[in-house]
Amino acid sequence: MPTRRQILSGAAVAAGAAALPSSARPAAALAGPPDDLFALGVASGDPLPDGVVLWTRLVRAGLRRSVEVEWQVARDESFRRVVRRGRTVARAELAHSVHVDPRGLDDGHEYFYRFRALGRISPTGRTRTAPSRHAGPARLRFGIVNCQDFQNGYWPAYRGLADEDLDLVVHLGDYIYEYDPSSRFADRRHTTPETPGLDQLVTLDDYRARHAQYKSDPALQAAHAAFPWVVTWDDHETENNYAGLIDESDDTGAKLQSRLLFARQRAAAYQAYYEHMPIRANLRPGRADLRIFRRFDFGRLLRLNVLDTRQYRTDQPGGFPGDFGLATAGEGNTAGTLTGEDQERWLKAGLDHSPARWNVVAQQVMMSRIKFPNPTGAPVPPVVANLDQWDGYGPQRTRFLRYLEQRRVANPVILAGDIHSTWFSELRTDFDRPELKPVAVEFTATSVSSDFPLAFDAPLKQVNPTLNPHVRYFDGSRRGYLRCLVTGSAWHTDVRTVDTIEVRDAPVSTTASWAVEAGTSTLTR
Repeated sequence: MPTRRQILSGAAVAAGAAALPSSARPAAALAGPPDDLFALGVASGDPLPDGVVLWTRLVRAGLRRSVEVEWQVARDESFRRVVRRGRTVARAELAHSVHVDPRGLDDGHEYFYRFRALGRISPTGRTRTAPSRHAGPARLRFGIVNCQDFQNGYWPAYRGLADEDLDLVVHLGDYIYEYDPSSRFADRRHTTPETPGLDQLVTLDDYRARHAQYKSDPALQAAHAAFPWVVTWDDHETENNYAGLIDESDDTGAKLQSRLLFARQRAAAYQAYYEHMPIRANLRPGRADLRIFRRFDFGRLLRLNVLDTRQYRTDQPGGFPGDFGLATAGEGNTAGTLTGEDQERWLKAGLDHSPARWNVVAQQVMMSRIKFPNPTGAPVPPVVANLDQWDGYGPQRTRFLRYLEQRRVANPVILAGDIHSTWFSELRTDFDRPELKPVAVEFTATSVSSDFPLAFDAPLKQVNPTLNPHVRYFDGSRRGYLRCLVTGSAWHTDVRTVDTIEVRDAPVSTTASWAVEAGTSTLTR
């Protein structure tokens, strides 16, 4: 039986036809499902107490000119109580994407929204504004997702996510992957880029086509239509393991790009990302920069600081293949930064003056120090580090963790993704001194579909108690998401996973549950 979340995207279309703006066609002419004009669905994001970004993109063969789009926000999914409406333009130069930012909405309230263009009505989306900045909400419920390689399998996790009872979804990056078509599933092969064989996207059309392909997935559309999202990118939205304007370190020959050429590629990637996300950002087409680090308050309960650890970072140290190498390279990287000085200063200012009970840093890569057994099996070196993570930028990590301790930041929680596996850790200013009191906890979410080598799962579970004693929970065997329930007294995180990504539909179950009592930075089952 379809759930309420699943029918949101269709049932309200016919029921609410009569509530369209006065310029709309008669309801009888609009009843029925929308055509391919809204084939990429709808989404909302970046919720504030009085507003939220509403998104869609028009797609139709031969559509060249800009198009006027009408939009509505209502208190009910039948659109009998419309509270905001208006018109905007889907500009051809922005791929007919639409970003509407209606204000004057009530804080902490559920709303429904939809669009109309060229005689068609979009699916209906549900969203929610943030609580008032001075409010003390009893709880906040949100999901954490990342890493959804289209070619690696289906997304039953998103079907499960869409059926959750959440206020928000946080996406930590790798929304698309840039690789050439190659999949064991006939219907999951990537779009073909303009230059096949590079195994990466280059042009604006390349990135637009790939984003549209990912957005066409019905499970992802359902999850977007059910909740507002707060998104940030990682590397694959542009190119694997890039750093600032530095191309992937392993690239050679035709794949290797100068800073100038890579800046053009990054400009295309960033524009396509903006065009397909419900994000509040100031895009300047053709520019290789786009500020997306930003902050959200959910009353006095939780402050969410969203980082960008790709655009401003220095190069990974050591020049190791795949950026896996000696931990000493990261420990000695005194000039290295994942955030850049301006973003680090902005983050600390937001933490210094936070009124929130919980202070969250949502970013892309694990902050925990992790020692990996040498994956080659060679005895020397016996352990290696992933220098694309915070392990490559050890001095900045130590500086930040000491800052959390010295400033007594209230209940700091780090969120991460990227590594396609689940890790829950306690962070200390010195990871070699387990007797020290933790200064923060970190929740790293597994992937929606991207692969984690199963051969590494058992060895890591075996060595973590010795090599990484601050890691309280690890699992590399399952795909899914995290579900968080935050109250004034505690933070609860459930690991929600599926048994398979070989099929579109698979049940979601809770495979682990952990909690943090306020004031402790200590993980408990």
